[in-house]
Amino acid sequence: MPSPTHQPIATQPRVSVQTADFDLSAEVAALRAGDARVGAVCAFVGLVRDRNEGDAVASMELEHYPGMTEKSIEAIIDQAVERFGLYGARVIHRVGLLQPTDQIVLVAVTAAHRGMAYQGCEYVMDYLKSLAPFWKKEQTPQGARWVDARVSDEQALARWS
Repeated sequence: MPSPTHQPIATQPRVSVQTADFDLSAEVAALRAGDARVGAVCAFVGLVRDRNEGDAVASMELEHYPGMTEKSIEAIIDQAVERFGLYGARVIHRVGLLQPTDQIVLVAVTAAHRGMAYQGCEYVMDYLKSLAPFWKKEQTPQGARWVDARVSDEQALARWS
């Protein structure tokens, strides 16, 4: 029988790119299940807003490059695990047509202490937002438009250098 500090074998993938919604409670429970080393869990859930750059947003459509996107996110998680000593991580990013208030992304991590968990979660989200190959198109009263990278996202990323 394994000791209480045994690291559980992952029963779920670390990365999912999917059209289906997700259950935050279920995802966090699965991430920390059976790992007595975990002293902190940090999770971030991003939502589709009804406004962007001063304009109303009726919907958002997300596209990705299957295989490449997941590989890119796995590399981001690997870097975070190494840098912050994370025990586990789970990233879910939705694609397809989404409406305002829909959940769009989940980043959840486990660590021994809260500081490592906070930083690890923020690091993964900052890199995910800036470097993962997703393309977002918003529907506004003025028509469809692709969402460009923001200066603030690049600034957030730069602080980890």
